[in-house]
Amino acid sequence: MGDLCVTTRYEFLSDGRPVQLSESWEPMAITDGTPIVLPEMGPLAGMGVVERMHSIGVQVETAVEVPRPARATQAQANLLGISVGDLVLEIERTYYDSDGRPVETADIVVPDVRWEVAYEFGIDGAQ
Repeated sequence: MGDLCVTTRYEFLSDGRPVQLSESWEPMAITDGTPIVLPEMGPLAGMGVVERMHSIGVQVETAVEVPRPARATQAQANLLGISVGDLVLEIERTYYDSDGRPVETADIVVPDVRWEVAYEFGIDGAQ
């Protein structure tokens, strides 16, 4: 905690309407001095965490998502075009490399009225 990170804020649109917010943090200890230090600039701009990290020799192995129901804050409501207190799903997602080191954490906010969130998991040993 307290390590220097690059913070990026995103507003995702669909048909011109805001549908999701995301704020991410990537540790400078991993990306500083590399072509991917800024997620939305450089040769792999916008390519996603896994591909960008792979390009500098960091193998992303796992992702952990923690979804939590919440109510929209004033700032979230303003950006998403919803009312303060409307239901949202907040998802904290962290990508880890093969050594268990976090390489990116993002807080994602999805308005309940616009999206249904579903998860699919592979089952080891499935026949």
